[in-house]
Amino acid sequence: MHDGSVAIDVAGLQRLLDVLVERGHTVIGPTVRDGAVIHAPISSVAELPSGARDTQAPGHYRLTQDGDARLFAFAAAAQSWKPFLMPSRQPLHSVTSDGTVTAAEPAPISYAFLGVRSCDLAAIGVHDRVLLDRQVVDQHYAARRRTAFIVAITCSHPGGTCFCTSMGTGPSPTQGYDLAMTELLDDAGHRFVFTAGSPDGEEVLAQLPSREVTTADTAAAAEVVAGSVAVMAPRVLNTDGIRNLLYDNPDHSRWDDVASRCLSCTNCTLVCPTCFCVTVDDSTDLLGTTERSTVWDSCFTAGHSYLHGGAVHDGTRERYRQWLTHKFASWIDQFGTSGCTGCGRCVTWCPAGIDVLEELQALREPGGEP
Repeated sequence: MHDGSVAIDVAGLQRLLDVLVERGHTVIGPTVRDGAVIHAPISSVAELPSGARDTQAPGHYRLTQDGDARLFAFAAAAQSWKPFLMPSRQPLHSVTSDGTVTAAEPAPISYAFLGVRSCDLAAIGVHDRVLLDRQVVDQHYAARRRTAFIVAITCSHPGGTCFCTSMGTGPSPTQGYDLAMTELLDDAGHRFVFTAGSPDGEEVLAQLPSREVTTADTAAAAEVVAGSVAVMAPRVLNTDGIRNLLYDNPDHSRWDDVASRCLSCTNCTLVCPTCFCVTVDDSTDLLGTTERSTVWDSCFTAGHSYLHGGAVHDGTRERYRQWLTHKFASWIDQFGTSGCTGCGRCVTWCPAGIDVLEELQALREPGGEP
């Protein structure tokens, strides 16, 4: 583990929640609702998914309560942390009937995210590049992001659709967090190995009851990482030359094959932690006040690429090709990184069970049109 690591028990984890609230944060953590692990406001360790285990496969998600007392022994939650930093509807300004324009101020809320997996941590880093680090800054995202406190966690139970090892984003967090933890449960007890990643993290960690880590703690934490890597070993995405692979195969027959299965339902883009497309929506109330907002959009809709005269991507074949090519090719040109972090959500929540790893591998096989 990193120098300065300490061990904290479950009572210490509750103290962490209390300290974050005392510092003015609204704590968002994993909890169970409607048969799935979701992210929601919490105030107690008792609200965490103790004993929850999930099974994920293409087009399949099931949650059971048959595990031990571990609190974070599940794979990626149904949704990432994106809805909190980039809400699905964000008011921009309103105009009254007399012409008065009022800009929507950034929400005065400070989040603390508990249990951020490394794949989602990488996704937040992608949004930072897109929404913070360019010439035009998304002020609403910036207000939430700059006050956010992130407690990351090493993934101990990857799902059947995870492939973060192929994308170089996990399973252990390496940067972008204030605190990082690894959950351990063995003969030595239920505990968490913590390390700080920022001055704010160091300040919070100093307020928690802790002890120095032992050699056994360090070895157990390393085993968690090794175990997760082993679980994902069968799911490997060959990323060598992937950018040119997509650019060089716009007419591959696989696009027709996947279009025959894809429903253009937009599920993949809605659960993707890096997708950031929005459209503008205007709504007027009965008093004549019009509010303009940004609303999540998807490249699988006809309106996403609509120009005068029609849509550029006028069919499912073109829309799926656009999405996959942007994620794994043109995103690299735009932002210097892949648009995929290997979380597997687009595979799990696709009702047709379409697996991006299979589709990308198929493009490496002969099949282009003559």
